[in-house]
Amino acid sequence: EGITKSFDRGDFVGSVKFVDSLVEPAEEMNHHPDISISWSEVKVTLSTHSEGGLTANDFELAAKIDALV
Repeated sequence: EGITKSFDRGDFVGSVKFVDSLVEPAEEMNHHPDISISWSEVKVTLSTHSEGGLTANDFELAAKIDALV
């Protein structure tokens, strides 16, 4: 179980820059998403693997990621 969202960043460079912008909030929270890039699309999945599902950290990081868009 997890939160998954795709972001269209226009092209590959936009996708890579977006992924780079996720590093700071993820590191600050010590909570790291699963990320895949397919040219202009970045797919982000949040889940707390150690807890076997979703926790408050997942929702907090999801909000931070949404604020970056």
